[in-house]
Amino acid sequence: MCGKQDDDKDNGRIAGGLPMDKKTYTGYVPPFEITEEISNLIINIAEIVGHLSAFAGNMPAPMLRKQNRIRTIQSSLAIENNSLSVEQVTAILNGKRVLGAPNEIKEVKNAVDAYNLLFELNPYKESDLFRAHRLMMSDLVSENGRYRSEGVGIFDGSSCIHLAPPAIRVPVLMKDLLLWARDTNVHPLIRSCVFHYELEFIHPFADGNGRIGRMWQTLLLMQWNPIFAWIPVETIVKEHQQEYYAAIASSDRSGKSTDFIVFMLHCLLDALQEMKESNQKSNQKSNQKILEIMQMKPEVSIRELQEMTDLSESGVKKIIRKLKEAGSIRRVGGAKGGYWEVLTEL
Repeated sequence: MCGKQDDDKDNGRIAGGLPMDKKTYTGYVPPFEITEEISNLIINIAEIVGHLSAFAGNMPAPMLRKQNRIRTIQSSLAIENNSLSVEQVTAILNGKRVLGAPNEIKEVKNAVDAYNLLFELNPYKESDLFRAHRLMMSDLVSENGRYRSEGVGIFDGSSCIHLAPPAIRVPVLMKDLLLWARDTNVHPLIRSCVFHYELEFIHPFADGNGRIGRMWQTLLLMQWNPIFAWIPVETIVKEHQQEYYAAIASSDRSGKSTDFIVFMLHCLLDALQEMKESNQKSNQKSNQKILEIMQMKPEVSIRELQEMTDLSESGVKKIIRKLKEAGSIRRVGGAKGGYWEVLTEL
């Protein structure tokens, strides 16, 4: 422990009471401000999300989904000092043997199991939060899948930089936070950032708070747009790890999560921009590959193009439509017995 703390206050912030139901909810509202910078970031992010959704239909190609999930897991664990590389994480995901510390390999396997549940979890259910933590921290800490039973402080060397609320307050604080996240009408981008920060502030678990906080922000963002399941924002956070901690510390000092919201929105914007640029390059390569396949095998089917390009059915059809509109190809005959004619030089 860093020191004694009054049970009625949490680092100077009054904790709200436990609401009886949604209609009478008057519980604790996390403090933050919506600044001009935050508003502009939301506009920019929404614009890129719209572009990506139009391109990928909220579901990137299977290979890109796998690559981004690997990057997400590797980066989130690297923030917690896991030393395994992207290549090693890939090998573990593929069931291959990897030379490394047993606990680090276990961390990767646990994270894979937890992230595989993303589309099954309800971000507002405490039982689902426990379920994810149980998987994430299985065989790593004894208190997995439940809130911590003791006080905890975050240290930088011998200095305590954050004293979490007393363990006895955690269940009430987390119920308030989950209800606020469910009922608030603030923009989903802001809601996800505030939840992430507040979970780190409360520090509800004995260990694994950082990786669960980052995963839960993704889960909340998925309620707005499913494409966030495949956006590896953790890679950007890892690149700016000290700024990540500084944003948490700054929000702790100010008593509101505004600085953390700004930081995370910048990370999200950078990750989305990176994916947009990657998609543009991938789109150009896919167009060229489909043209080459059609020239070599004019009778090729949509299903065969899917298998040969690793694109979804909607992705293949979208490229074919654009190639037709550009005058690069035309269909001769019907779906059965017809063939593709390439009209442009390769």
